[in-house]
Amino acid sequence: MDLKAEALEYHSKPTPGKIEVNPTKPCVTQRDLSLAYTPGVAVPCLEIEADPNKAYEYTSRGNLVAVVSNGTAVLGLGDIGALAGKPVMEGKGVLFKRFANIDVFDIELDTKDPDEIINIVQKLEPTFGGINLEDIKAPECFYIEQKLQETMDIPVFHDDQHGTAIISGAALINGCILQGKNVEDIRLVISGAGAAGIACSKFYNSLGVKKENIMLVDSKGVVYRGRDESAGSFKQDFAVDTAARTLAEALKGADCFCGLSRGGLVTKEMVQGMAEKPLIFAMANPTPEIMPDLAKEARPDAIVATGRSDFPNQVNNVLGFPFIFRGALDVHARAINEEMKRAACHALAELARQDVPDSVLRAYGLERLRFGPDYIIPKPFDPRVLIWEASAVAEAAVKTGVARRPMKDFGAYRDRLEASLSRSATFMRSIRNRARGSSKRIVFSDGEHPTIIRAVPILLEEQIAKLVLLGVVEKIQRRAAELGVDLGDTEIIDPGTHPDRKKLAREFYDKNKRKGANWGDARYCTRVPDRFAALMLETGKVDGMVCGIGRGHPHVMQALLQTIPLREGVKWVSGVFIMLTRSDVLFFADCTVKINPTAEQLAETALQTAAVARHFDVTPKVAMLSFSNFGSVRHPETEKVRRAVQIIKEKDPGLCVDGEMQADTALSKAEQDEHFPFCDLAGPANVLVFPSLDSGLLAAKLVAQLGKTEWVGPLTLGFSKPVNVLHLSSDVQDVVNATAMTVIECLDGVF
Repeated sequence: MDLKAEALEYHSKPTPGKIEVNPTKPCVTQRDLSLAYTPGVAVPCLEIEADPNKAYEYTSRGNLVAVVSNGTAVLGLGDIGALAGKPVMEGKGVLFKRFANIDVFDIELDTKDPDEIINIVQKLEPTFGGINLEDIKAPECFYIEQKLQETMDIPVFHDDQHGTAIISGAALINGCILQGKNVEDIRLVISGAGAAGIACSKFYNSLGVKKENIMLVDSKGVVYRGRDESAGSFKQDFAVDTAARTLAEALKGADCFCGLSRGGLVTKEMVQGMAEKPLIFAMANPTPEIMPDLAKEARPDAIVATGRSDFPNQVNNVLGFPFIFRGALDVHARAINEEMKRAACHALAELARQDVPDSVLRAYGLERLRFGPDYIIPKPFDPRVLIWEASAVAEAAVKTGVARRPMKDFGAYRDRLEASLSRSATFMRSIRNRARGSSKRIVFSDGEHPTIIRAVPILLEEQIAKLVLLGVVEKIQRRAAELGVDLGDTEIIDPGTHPDRKKLAREFYDKNKRKGANWGDARYCTRVPDRFAALMLETGKVDGMVCGIGRGHPHVMQALLQTIPLREGVKWVSGVFIMLTRSDVLFFADCTVKINPTAEQLAETALQTAAVARHFDVTPKVAMLSFSNFGSVRHPETEKVRRAVQIIKEKDPGLCVDGEMQADTALSKAEQDEHFPFCDLAGPANVLVFPSLDSGLLAAKLVAQLGKTEWVGPLTLGFSKPVNVLHLSSDVQDVVNATAMTVIECLDGVF
């Protein structure tokens, strides 16, 4: 299907358009109706009449933005009119919702009269928490925004101007860092003197670029002093004394080119005439002023950015407006001022200099992404943008006095933003907060693995533990340097040269000599990182252990079982995933260890998992799963599950448990009430014990992939010492989470 057909189908099916309105409160009973409308609605009305700020508490105003346009400068389409521009405005609403969970009404105004637009928008103030002006041509857009900002008591933001300026400003900051240039000293040429060009000129000046070093070029050439007055007052503000008259002349010796005009304007020869290590931001869409490959061919030392997603360093306005409005709305800001814009810009620049999460790499199909010439601004689908940028904007609003609702604890605000992105983030944030400041020593047997190395700065920054990496010292240090990771004071131990190697071998031999191990086995164990780490844990040289990302699960479990005793009263190890849905925390077990457990093993798994649930303040309701419901199928496998239920009730009579049952029965109270009213669960289970490893692991991974569900884990249960076994596909976040969990086990006792 070609792009035209695909685009038309996307916008027309299954429902015309891209947005709809959904109620946030129930309206299914007469009581609901009386609260939603008359007579109950009168109560908040009177509250707002007495105190207008209560509108933020009792209505959606605080999370509602108007996207306002008259369709006179739509994308690259020009003046196509208000109605034809509506798909773009709906799209803007989709981006607001997708990236910052902000609701939008798009408002298309069928007028080109600036004063009429101003008058209409002013009268919309009671409805909205902010106004996003969109696709209004210059110079009218400057006048409209200025008048609305002067007369309205809510944020007014023209994204075509400021969005491009803020995002490209972050690229400018980082480009100068990489090229060894000072922002205050660079000479910069801007091609295009429309809304974005003028806004970029002003914003770069606010970032430190000297006004006399900014040269503006429009369709007539360089904007110089003495040029005819038809150039307009906004352009004349950036007129300079220069003999240059063309874009080619302006670019000679320039440090940075900012293109906001049209494709193909810049040649290889123009780029070759720029200063050493130039910055080339060719942002015309869909065709840049010069294609990146040509720019790099002309100047291999250049850093190039465009407005396109198929090249590195995309200057995409979606990195700005959703998060800027998010921060402004959350403090009930009266405006979006220059300090808030600069805060957004610097937050983006700083974020690009951080390690990139695996989730972002997966979203873009990349294996590696780090701060450098091909990565100077964050990717739009990086979830951290919301946290970094919105919090920076909110903090700047409070500091500059435009916030109606001042905020003091910005750490807590960042946590709330993170929680809005992910249920697992909320859950794990509480765990990581508990682990923070710990002095527990955690050893990583896969210390050479890139994922472990990349997790180190996060663990150090959050002060979760003191870290010990096992591996060849030079190899770990070299790999860290390649990844751009600062290992700080992390201890690195090479098992092959460690002075305690013989002592650990002796301890292993003494412990296992009557279990078939000989001295050769003991020496071998001290050369294998998993076994060496387990010996360190067992002999008290470290407090906890994280392993499994570098070797298959069976090999790792064998090393652990030969070295670390099980907890008293525990006969088998098991593994559990904590599954986090929008509304529930579920515990899936055993999903990692026992292939075909016996009734006794199932019972022990259930009891261990119930203890974990209690540890996280969840009252366990245990469902023992099967392909049968309470004897509906007679089979040795179902008999095994029924026997496990009996064992559990004998060992822990107070535990809420029942089975055997199918998964829908376990999770549906309606199913229980209709068909199995005798079921002891009396509602959805939160601990699901699977009858075999294949069913447990398959269910966990299917649910995570198909449903809106995230997982934490796996947690390894049963060992007498804190140890957690990762899986081969674990990412940096999994490593950080597993480490925090291991520290909690050190502090509270093993699960």
